[in-house]
Amino acid sequence: MTENEPSWEWYRTFIKVLETGSLSAAGRAMGLTQPTVGRHIDNLETALGLKLFIRSFDGFAPTDAALELKPYAASVATTTAALRRVASSHGTGVRGTVRLTASEIISVEVLPPILAALRNEHPALSIELVTSNKTGDLLHREADIAVRMYRPVQDALVAKRVGGIEVGLHAHKRYLATYGTPKSLAEVSGHTLIGFDNEGAFIRRLQDQFPWYSRAALAFRADSDLAQLAAIRAGFGIGICQSTLAARDKALVRLLPTQLSITMDTWVAMHEDLRQSARCVATFAALVAGLSAYMGCGEQWNRQPT
Repeated sequence: MTENEPSWEWYRTFIKVLETGSLSAAGRAMGLTQPTVGRHIDNLETALGLKLFIRSFDGFAPTDAALELKPYAASVATTTAALRRVASSHGTGVRGTVRLTASEIISVEVLPPILAALRNEHPALSIELVTSNKTGDLLHREADIAVRMYRPVQDALVAKRVGGIEVGLHAHKRYLATYGTPKSLAEVSGHTLIGFDNEGAFIRRLQDQFPWYSRAALAFRADSDLAQLAAIRAGFGIGICQSTLAARDKALVRLLPTQLSITMDTWVAMHEDLRQSARCVATFAALVAGLSAYMGCGEQWNRQPT
């Protein structure tokens, strides 16, 4: 290893090449030219005294050293990005960049109008949105604020419960017209079912209550909630989705609401060190108010999170 300390930017480039497998793809993602990305990797290899990638005709393959360095480089890159977000916020009023994380379905179907209204109110504010359910992303500063379907338990987080989002069985009118409407859960098990591919905590909770909801019984399997919702909307079969979301589409029918209804607690959380950040406080309040309206809570939150 040389005595020169590697640039933080080189670590960010290193992570992007790991993710994309090529200099050109990493450059496009970062807004850099391919030669610049190549120089970053060459400089990092020289500074560390390590070979990080094997060049081949189909891309860059990471060496064992690169894979071992990856989590440390990712931590440096994340800290650098957080530093830039904080630096960008200094000035008059609410300004700078806020990095949000939320589930896929919330990110695509619920947050856009909330964020549009926030941007209209604070035009100097920029939003980065990451679709993720990882529990550690706030603690590691991979994001500033998270929307979660469970209560964050880490002591270093400020969290606000917004309310509960109900999920239930839904199907398109076209499917029901062709195959009939089930009158009981026993009849549902005989229909074309849409659901998960890999089990998670929420799926196991459903299966505890409804043993017929098994992977083998599903005719359409996807871990993407968006893909499942699209299949329901297309009339593929019967699936489980958010009731408030389904109610927006008059062609979707709620089935057996008294027999299958699950409520998911919804929380907005951020790191406690961001309590004094105007950009984060404004975004936090907007998310709580917007999600409350989405769930029909009717409660407006115009104060700082407590």
